[in-house]
Amino acid sequence: MNNVVDCVLLIDDSKATNFFNSTVLAKHKSFDKILIKQSGKAALEYLSEVEKGNAKKPKLIFLDLNMPAMNGWEFLIEYEGLNPSLTNDITVIILTTSSDHRDIEKSKSNDLVTDLINKPLSLPILNNVINKHFFNTPQL
Repeated sequence: MNNVVDCVLLIDDSKATNFFNSTVLAKHKSFDKILIKQSGKAALEYLSEVEKGNAKKPKLIFLDLNMPAMNGWEFLIEYEGLNPSLTNDITVIILTTSSDHRDIEKSKSNDLVTDLINKPLSLPILNNVINKHFFNTPQL
């Protein structure tokens, strides 16, 4: 099960959250390269470099919703405009502290969003992400 996700992109404005989540990801044997962008804009700039062949393409994006300047929903609007050959095989999971039912419903109705999970990441949550989204294991 090693390196199922060879590159993961964390998009969150909180340095502490990024530190914690990257530490948990690093402890899990299924994740290799961990990239951190502290804004939606910085993440879009990174993805532009991926499209040019200058950066490693993430297989998974963990996206925070509540960020200044460009929140997660605004990021997704811009992300939707990117070349589908870049985005069609990237799994986008919203990683949030929001328990707002509108965010949950909005994530379910957004075709770009694969899942919504609550912060912080943990090894059991990552096991579930791998099993559910990368091995297509049926969930009971």
